[in-house]
Amino acid sequence: MIIRLLSSLAVLSLPTAIAGPPNLLFFLVDDMGWQETSVAFGPEETRLNRDYHTPNMEKLAERSVLFTDAYACAICSPTRVSLMTGQNAARHKVTCWTLRKNVSPERNHPHLASARWPLNGLQPPGSGIDRSTEARTLPDHLRELGYTTIHAGKAHFGAKDTPGADPRNLGFDVNIAGSYMGGPGSYHGDKSFSAVWRKGSPIWDVPGLEKYHGRKINLTEAITREAIAAVEKAVTEDRKPFYLYMSHYAVHAPWEPDRRFIDRYKGKKDYPGQKAVLASMLESMDRSLGDLLETLERLGVADETIVVFMSDNGAPKNCPRNLPLRGHKISGYEGGARVPLMVHLPGTSPGRCHVPVIIEDIFPTFLEWAGADEIPRNDGVSFADLVRAPQESRQARPLFWHYPNFYDQPPFSSVRLGPLKLIYWHVGQRFELFDLAADIGETTNLADQRSDDVTRLADLLSRHLRETGALMPHIKASGEPVPLPDEALLAAASSKPE
Repeated sequence: MIIRLLSSLAVLSLPTAIAGPPNLLFFLVDDMGWQETSVAFGPEETRLNRDYHTPNMEKLAERSVLFTDAYACAICSPTRVSLMTGQNAARHKVTCWTLRKNVSPERNHPHLASARWPLNGLQPPGSGIDRSTEARTLPDHLRELGYTTIHAGKAHFGAKDTPGADPRNLGFDVNIAGSYMGGPGSYHGDKSFSAVWRKGSPIWDVPGLEKYHGRKINLTEAITREAIAAVEKAVTEDRKPFYLYMSHYAVHAPWEPDRRFIDRYKGKKDYPGQKAVLASMLESMDRSLGDLLETLERLGVADETIVVFMSDNGAPKNCPRNLPLRGHKISGYEGGARVPLMVHLPGTSPGRCHVPVIIEDIFPTFLEWAGADEIPRNDGVSFADLVRAPQESRQARPLFWHYPNFYDQPPFSSVRLGPLKLIYWHVGQRFELFDLAADIGETTNLADQRSDDVTRLADLLSRHLRETGALMPHIKASGEPVPLPDEALLAAASSKPE
């Protein structure tokens, strides 16, 4: 049961300056890579840090804790369902992106068949939608605690024609522009935020922003204006704490410039082709952050509001590579899932935290800050203590990823424990082992040299997959599921000659 009073744990996790339940602003960017900002989350500044202009992120970073080893899932819908449920993707099983009811975006593989994963996404309890997962959500818990819950931007929780397509069915009091699709038809109001102008399907049309149609306004700005109006109402009329889930479509495709910022980059040698457009979209997103922070100051609630900034996965493969990381969105390498994360908790000191955290950790952290007397036991672990003391160490805890699908990138399961990361590739049942402390770029596979570590991490990963009932692809020739990592190791050992 969730209690409306602040628990003793929550009181300890908040500065004394915050007298009651704080406002919560979760600013989530779509498809933003770890280095696609002028804030350096790595050990040193990179080329992309110098090329991209995000001054409001810089201002927020000056008073925030930066998490250098923060992770999401490697693809969008799984990240969003993990945020909403506090569950790892292997448990909730929405491991690929959703759109049309009962339709998977996956491609055919010659030797493996996809599992029956919940392609209809997240649904409210009791919905009874086939091939979906049902759960009480973070905003639903927060609403029970007395919060006004505001969704703004991209939802992408449940498929079209299901209850989960509407954020209001998943715990939000207010829904601004959120629906079933994972990307907008257009970022331009004079194109009605629709894909029809490029002969695309109206399934990508952004809903609820008709008053901006025909106007030369960017989608990011339009959603921000509506979010600000909702926050103003929560503060001045509802007089309740608010949870604003500011979930931008930016910087997801289609690649369309924000006309306010494109001249800074267009035609310059360091910004060839799409990079100039992406730079303008990143600056557009950053302006939204600045506008929201200014709104908190104007309303007099900045000192009562916790601000968390994060991305939902790594940059797509057609963006400049986020060096020093290997890989990109959807891939099993660090470029797929390592993301920028910073937390501003009023009354605490800024710093850098090197403890690995993951998207499902947001769920218990926010509930702790909100004063939940009891927090549902899921996979996430609160990092509220790390925000108060970022230099503190923790006992190494395993983080898990599971992508048993056939969309764009090969299926994999992986685990990180301390500096070691093991990737198990389902096709061919092969392993890669990396020491991220010495090799953040994952250039050297240590699996052959460190077989004991492979066995240890494979056992840990296999236990997690069994405990969560994780779905695996099936081998077409036999109809059997792809073996779990420890089974693959055992099979390989037994096939070796004496």
